[in-house]
Amino acid sequence: MIIDTHLHLIYRDRLSYPWLREVPALDADFTWEAYSREAKRLGISSVLHMEVDVAPEDIPAETEMVQELSRTPDSLIRGVIASCRPEDRGFAAYLEAQRANPFVKGFRRVLHVVPDDVSEGALFRENVKRLSGTGLTFDLCMLPHQIDKAKALVDLAPDVTFILDHCGVPDIKGHGYDTWKTGISEIARRDNVRVKISGIPAYGDLDNWTLDDLKPYFEHVISAFGFDRAIWGSDWPVCTLGGGLSTWVATTQALLHGCTAEEKDKLFSGNARHIWQLG
Repeated sequence: MIIDTHLHLIYRDRLSYPWLREVPALDADFTWEAYSREAKRLGISSVLHMEVDVAPEDIPAETEMVQELSRTPDSLIRGVIASCRPEDRGFAAYLEAQRANPFVKGFRRVLHVVPDDVSEGALFRENVKRLSGTGLTFDLCMLPHQIDKAKALVDLAPDVTFILDHCGVPDIKGHGYDTWKTGISEIARRDNVRVKISGIPAYGDLDNWTLDDLKPYFEHVISAFGFDRAIWGSDWPVCTLGGGLSTWVATTQALLHGCTAEEKDKLFSGNARHIWQLG
C-alpha cells in the first residue's frame, strides 16, 4: 500500500490562492472527491495534505477545511503539513496553537517564491529552532541554487526532521543535473534530512518526458539518501501537468524495478509511517 505524503487540494470558493493566477493550468478546483476516486484504485491507503500557499489570512482556514474533509466517510486523510510564516513575529503563538492539534504533523514555508534572504533573517531562524522538541517536521521546497540556505536551516535544529521536497526541484528539462547533483550529495550528509520522491515529472518536458529522463535524478537521490530516508508523494494536482496520478505511480514502480520488496515498502509507506506515527 502507498502513503501519499504530498497531496494538494484546491477549493477556490473557500480559500484564496494568489499564485494560481500565474499558473492557468492549475487555476481550477481540485477536490478530495476527484483525487480519492483515482487514489483508491491505485492502492493509496493514507494521505497527508500539503499546504497550497494560500493567502496568509487563510492559513488557519486551510487546516480546518482539510480536517473537516478527513472526517468524511472512508476518508484517507490522516493529517496536514500546515503552512507557516517563520519570518513573522506571530509564529511562536501560531506554533503553540498548532501543537495542540494532533492533526498537524509538520510545516512548510515555500522558499523559492520569496527573496533568497527571507530564510536568512534572524527571526526566521529563531523560529525554525522553535521546532526542536516538538516532533513536527519542516518541508524544504527550494531550488538547487538555494541548497546552501537549506543546509543552514537544517543545521539550526539537528533534532528536527527536514523533508527535501521534489528531489530538490531539479531542472530536468534544462538538463541541470550536474548543478543539482552536488547539492543533493551535500545536504544528504545531514542525518536529519529526508528526501521526498515527488513532483519531478513537472520539471521535465511536460509533453515529452520519458522514464530515462527521470532515472538519473531518482538514482542519485537514492544513492545519496538510501531507502531508509526516502518517502513518496504524488504532488497532485501538479502531477497532472506531467501525466497525472496514475502515470506517476506507474513511473515510480518502473523506477523501482530491481529493488527489493523491503526497499519498496520503505519508500511507499514504511518511512512515512515512522516519521509521522501514522497507523
